Amino acid sequence: MGFKTQSEDQYAVSEINVTPLVDVMLVLVIILLVTAPLLTQSVNVALPKTAATQPDTEKQPMQLGLDAEGRITLNKQTVADLTELESSLTNALLLDPELSIHVYADQTVNYGKVAEVMATVQHAGIAKLAFVTQEE
Repeated sequence: MGFKTQSEDQYAVSEINVTPLVDVMLVLVIILLVTAPLLTQSVNVALPKTAATQPDTEKQPMQLGLDAEGRITLNKQTVADLTELESSLTNALLLDPELSIHVYADQTVNYGKVAEVMATVQHAGIAKLAFVTQEE
């Protein structure tokens, strides 16, 4: 017959049976594939269609420049001093209450001068102030 006795099989089996491991992994993959679409919680909404719009180019921020010599420019027009700058900004703020300023300051300008200009912009009543820098 085909029976083996223990004396004939003297060595231990050193192989791993991977069939149960493959079965478990396939079940996990099937569970993942079934539950993944259920995890996305989306709401189907019919969005309204509109015509394409153009961006508002009239509301561009004002450009406030400080060059290396300390000269102040507002929208590329030279400003004599800080009082003239404040009056110009106050008049512009009356026309546009949502006015914003982009500051272009040279890197060699003294920080004290930049702080004075920032204080002047704040005294004029403008709250939106941004510094423009260059990426390296």
